[in-house]
Formats: sequence, C-alpha cells, structure tokens
Amino acid sequence: MRCSLSLKKDCFMRAIEFTLLSTAGKARTGVLKTPHGDVQTPAFMPVGTYGTVKGMTPKDLKAVGSQIVLSNAYHLWVRPGHQKIKALGGLHHFMGWNAPILTDSGGYQVFSLKDFRKITEEGVRFRAPLDGQYRMMTPEVCVEIQEALGVDIAMAFDECIPLGASYEEVQKSTQRTTRWLKRCLSARQNSEKTALLGIVQGGFFEELRIEHAQELGELDLDGYAIGGVSVGEPTEDLLNIVSCTAPHLPQNKVRYLMGVGYPWDIFNSVLRGVDIFDCVLPTRNARNGKVFTSQGWLNIKNARFSMDRNPLDPECSCYTCQNFERAYLRHLFVSKEILAAHLLTFHNLHFYQQLVSRLRNLIPQGLSALSGLAKEVQLWKKQYAPEET
Repeated sequence: MRCSLSLKKDCFMRAIEFTLLSTAGKARTGVLKTPHGDVQTPAFMPVGTYGTVKGMTPKDLKAVGSQIVLSNAYHLWVRPGHQKIKALGGLHHFMGWNAPILTDSGGYQVFSLKDFRKITEEGVRFRAPLDGQYRMMTPEVCVEIQEALGVDIAMAFDECIPLGASYEEVQKSTQRTTRWLKRCLSARQNSEKTALLGIVQGGFFEELRIEHAQELGELDLDGYAIGGVSVGEPTEDLLNIVSCTAPHLPQNKVRYLMGVGYPWDIFNSVLRGVDIFDCVLPTRNARNGKVFTSQGWLNIKNARFSMDRNPLDPECSCYTCQNFERAYLRHLFVSKEILAAHLLTFHNLHFYQQLVSRLRNLIPQGLSALSGLAKEVQLWKKQYAPEET
C-alpha cells in the first residue's frame, strides 16, 4: 500500500523529517530527511564508535551502500573530546563523512562500568577506564556533547536496565529514563540541526513497554528508539518486545531498534514496523574471520578453505567477492594481514546493506513479495554456526 504521511510542524523547524512511503502489513519504507542528506528506510547503520568504522574508509562505506553511520558520544567525549572535535569543524568534517551521523549517548557504556559508577537522579558519576578520571554524565552533558559534535541525530540519555531485573526495578528505572528525557529536551540549544530521539525502555515486561511507548509518544519527539534489547535475550523475547512496542509509536516518526542484530532479526523486526538498525556484528565478526553469505555462515580460518578457489559468496557483487578467492582470504587472515579485516568487513557490510536494500524494493510490492526473502533468511539462520572453527 502506498501512502504519504509526513511530519510537519508549524511551531519550529525540526532537524529531521520522516515520510512514510509504503507499507506491507506492518513493514514500511520511508525517507528520513536530515541536514546531511536523505536516508531511505529500512536502513542499517555501520558502527563507527570512535568516529571510524574499523577497517573502512568513508569511500568504502559508500561503496557498500551505507547511507548513515553510528558513532558514540561517550567515547568521543573521553577521547579526543567533544569541544576539540567542534573546534576542528564537527564530527562530519573530522571523520571525512559528508552524510548523516547518529550518535549513541553512551549510556550503555557508562552503565556497563558497574564497579566504577554511581547512579543518582542527577546522572551517573563514573571513573573512565581510559584515563582513570571521574566524570559525571547527566542528560544536560549528554545533549551538550552531541550538539557540539554537530551530528544529525542524537540519542537521549537513558538508564540501561540489566537483563533479569525485577518488575519494580524496571518500572523505577523506566520512570527515571522519562525524567532524564525531559531534561534532555530542556537542554537542547540546536534543535534545528540536531534531532533528539527518545528511547523506549521497560525491560521484558510488555505492560511497561506499552506504557512507556505511549508516554513518549505524547511528547512528540523527533523519533523513537527501542532500547534495552540485544542484551543476551532469546530471539523470541526480542521479537515479542518489538511486536508490543512498535504499534504504540507514532506512525509518522522514524523507529530505531538499537543494537540489532543478526540478519534474521533485522528482517523480522522490519516486518514488525522498525525502520533503522545498528549492530557491531558484521564488522566485529569480519575481524574474527566470520562471514555472512547467501549460502550460510563461513569461518575463513577453517583449513578447508586453504585451497578453495571460490569467492566468499558466489552470489555477491561486492569488491571482495569479485576479486579474491577464499584461499587467498584465508591466507591473509592466518598471516594476520590488515587487508584481511578490511576485505571481510567490506563483504559483511555489503551483505547487510543488500538485505535492507532488498527490503526497500520488496515492501512496496506487498507481503507476498517478501515470501522468497523470508525463506532465504530462515535458511541463513538455520545454517548459522558461530561455534565452527
């Protein structure tokens, strides 16, 4: 079904505008307009934590089909410092990327320092592992950092809830996330250039997820993220949370599922109404010799590839598959050559970008058009064998 549902406000200019273009069931295509260009959705964001996607130049990222990248405000705050990056022309100029950037607030990283941090209503005081200095991350500091970086999309500071927390603990934490979000909104100084997305929490309690999604929806934010997932939960739990949360988010705002994930999780989350994704899997796995292909999972370290004259994926059109054989790629990897990580990362990111590109092409044709891809995705999941050595 084709439609046109866009976000327009007369009271102020927003940094981003999401226009819904077509639907197939709950799956959707759209275009996200940002100060640094448009993003066609569904979209996958490669992770460039420190202002770089490991092993890839900006030109490489464009070559594999990347439209937008993710960086991390916390890490750039600690090193080299957000004010230094601002003085050097902002993050886009600093990293040579003239396309959209979304920054994670770094809340997950701060909360992961459980032995070195203290949570209060004001924020989180912690000791940074890099330099041992004590720092205070608050909603106001979070916004200041991301606006100084000059990114297109900033994430609000939220309290990250550990897997296994009780209902009462999750409820209390989710309420704090809402209060922190409102402080983020009040702290904004550059809303016309940097959008702010709120993060829906609620653990794995459907009631809390729905309540929080509805509460944040009433705030009329620039967009919405589903957080607190990809923390070790079974796939079924992840999809249940997406299924119960997405329908309660505004139709005319972009929806972002944080930290997900495997190709099959992306596919199934798109079917449930999610627009954008990020994950370290394609890049981290590549650096460990693990490759996604249309024929299943490969671990290039395996000795059986030492005389293999085939490309990584005979059906892939990426630079790696068009120019190099498995035997050579294995040789590079076991020899610890830097080129191995680059070529495998190039392929894995191309694989992910091809997946979302196919989704963008198929969704306007209706649910029946997605059936073939659904079978492929199920086959990938069935063949996935990360323990292979």
